[in-house]
Amino acid sequence: MVREGYPSANTFTLAFVLKACSNVLAFQEGQQVHARVVRSGFASNQFVQTGLLNFYAKCEDIGLAEKMFDEIPERNLIAWSTMISGYAMMGLVNDAFSAFQEMQIQGVVPDKVTMVSVISACAAAGALNIGMWIHVYIEKQAIEIDIMLSTALINMYAKCGYIEKAKEIFEKMPVKDQKAWSSMIVGYAINGLAEEALEAFSQMQESEVKPSHVTFLGVLAACSHSGLVSEGRKYWSSMIESGTEPSIEHYGCMVDLLCRACLVDEAYDFVQTMPFFPNPVIWRTLLIGCQKNKMLHKGEIAGEQLLALEPLNTENYILLSNFYASVSQWEKMSHVRKMMKEKGMKGVPGCTSIEIDGFVHEFVMGDWYHPEAKEIRQVLKDISERVTDSGHQPHISDVLHNVADEEKGTYLCEHSERLAIGYGLLKTKAPVPIRIVKNLRVCSDCHEVTKIISKIYGREIIVRDRIRFHKFVNGTCSCMDFW
Repeated sequence: MVREGYPSANTFTLAFVLKACSNVLAFQEGQQVHARVVRSGFASNQFVQTGLLNFYAKCEDIGLAEKMFDEIPERNLIAWSTMISGYAMMGLVNDAFSAFQEMQIQGVVPDKVTMVSVISACAAAGALNIGMWIHVYIEKQAIEIDIMLSTALINMYAKCGYIEKAKEIFEKMPVKDQKAWSSMIVGYAINGLAEEALEAFSQMQESEVKPSHVTFLGVLAACSHSGLVSEGRKYWSSMIESGTEPSIEHYGCMVDLLCRACLVDEAYDFVQTMPFFPNPVIWRTLLIGCQKNKMLHKGEIAGEQLLALEPLNTENYILLSNFYASVSQWEKMSHVRKMMKEKGMKGVPGCTSIEIDGFVHEFVMGDWYHPEAKEIRQVLKDISERVTDSGHQPHISDVLHNVADEEKGTYLCEHSERLAIGYGLLKTKAPVPIRIVKNLRVCSDCHEVTKIISKIYGREIIVRDRIRFHKFVNGTCSCMDFW
């Protein structure tokens, strides 16, 4: 059409092409369409502006999405909902909630789609209090809680560690579709409730709702988090028999299950049966399994595959470096670190967030720029003294740097989850649980120290790391030290 020069593209044509670019995340093509919009004189058309906003939001370029949003003079419900959805996809709960509040001030009434976006942002950030406020708002405004909204609420409560509320909403649903069942099963799985997840799966089958690939991911994850190897094998066979074609994610779950159970050799053999080449996630899982079991040869194979598949991914170099450190191969570790330095790579820092009074605070390891840093230091000092008095010896092996033991202990005390828990102790009182979300897996020392904190301070602490939930109460963790 463009090559022929006829007919000329109008606002409807451009908006639909932008929607197509959004659906397949065709960023460069979408920018070309944006340039065509400007040249055609349609940049001020609200229909096209909303299309551009949606395109940049879906492509996760939040800066350009905000720029397009600011250029819309009269923002309707679709524009507000799209902007909030963009924030939600990026996990920017504070921005999503602020936009939601501003939307109400401007007199725009939210609908179910808007609420799903805000709830999704709360789920991503683990912002339970904001999520609960949104739930109350939905009920007060008499917004219909249909299957889509109910499922979003289930997902939010489950990802915030309030699985009891997720179950309550689920059980009240008059009709439960495939997504609702899957959300509940996955919710149980990430909260370490394998028995409940498998029971829900049985009930789903009894209800004659066909399991989806997401359902089986939840079931296999539940088995993995609880070390249920024989059950995992059984459900794998059940999935095959049901006609569900295993995806690479399903294979990844099985590899994770076997590696967690220290069956790394079997995991390697299982990978050889895959109908497609292992992706980086599977190689990372194998590398971590080799690190845990001190398997140098196979770990090196996994590391080589990772660097070949993703030569620019910093995480792979850090994992390989940590692997070599764990088996005391310091020269090889230094070589990997040198490669990182030559490539200008920096590691992804551990980041932990905690929601206090409707605002999400983020902490990075060794970050003392928080306005209340002085008070947090005092709390951490008290924690360190009381934890030491309890007889705890720091797991300095978790600090994979070739430095003195005393310096390793300092590293551990400044992990981001320690800062967030310290802030939680500073700003809240029992019986309010301390809820934190970490972007990486919790190290074994922080896991042990959090158990001690929960006992000596009499606090319930709920931690969501990259893998699962940990609920610490009176010196014990819901994962039973298997994670």
